Amino acid sequence: MSSRHHIDYFMRGRIIGKIEEGRKITDVAREFDIAHSVVSRLWKSFKTTGMCSRRHGGGRVRSTTPAEDRYIVLSAKKNRRTTAQQVANQFLAASGKQISRKTVARRLRGGGLYARRPVVCVPLTRQHRTARLQWCREHHNLTEQDWACVLFSDESIFSLSSDCRRQLIWRESGTAYRPEIIQEKDQYPTCSIMMFIAGMMFIGRTRLHVVANGTMTGQRYIDEVLLPHVRLFRDAVGDKFVFMDENATCYRTLAVEDCLHSEGIQRLV
Repeated sequence: MSSRHHIDYFMRGRIIGKIEEGRKITDVAREFDIAHSVVSRLWKSFKTTGMCSRRHGGGRVRSTTPAEDRYIVLSAKKNRRTTAQQVANQFLAASGKQISRKTVARRLRGGGLYARRPVVCVPLTRQHRTARLQWCREHHNLTEQDWACVLFSDESIFSLSSDCRRQLIWRESGTAYRPEIIQEKDQYPTCSIMMFIAGMMFIGRTRLHVVANGTMTGQRYIDEVLLPHVRLFRDAVGDKFVFMDENATCYRTLAVEDCLHSEGIQRLV
């Protein structure tokens, strides 16, 4: 006997026609190489409905109504940091109907909400925004060739504690930088390592520098960053070279200013 396979509409009609001619179900099943039970069910269905086409199933009944789907989406939007299980518990308390965590996740995806890590930023005051806007207005006329001569530098602190940002939020696609979704954070854990990216520009970047054994001071900034890294790019670019760092206290000492002046390095305010 052949393996189970789909019987198309034309073959169903042929099977029904053979049986109506007086052939036995066993003989018809053997002729078409189909299981006897399949032919028997097809004949019974034809006698009941008068049709030889296959009846399509309606599928599994949805556990929630459209109104309940909207409630699930609104619950996630009200508190975007809630988990799918918490939304399911809220739904149970409100409607008395129990649904699974996977059902909640499917309904939220159907509503355009996906679990993503929140974008983290430093909280800005009104003075910060005003200063940044003024800086942009002062430099918006610089051409691409002008910016190609600028070396940008920055550092980042990598936490060694349990701050792994595993908490997710529910948001729509393309909304990662909305103010109500971004998570503001200005404090770092005590256990950390400072990684100093000495600089990057259009033509390349410097090597990654690790600030180990203590904090960054003005003299360390000169010995570990300015002289071994920044000065090399100054010599490669020429007189148009411009260096841009941040306003950290250790970067604004008199020793640093004297070093930049003696090396002929122009700083972007």
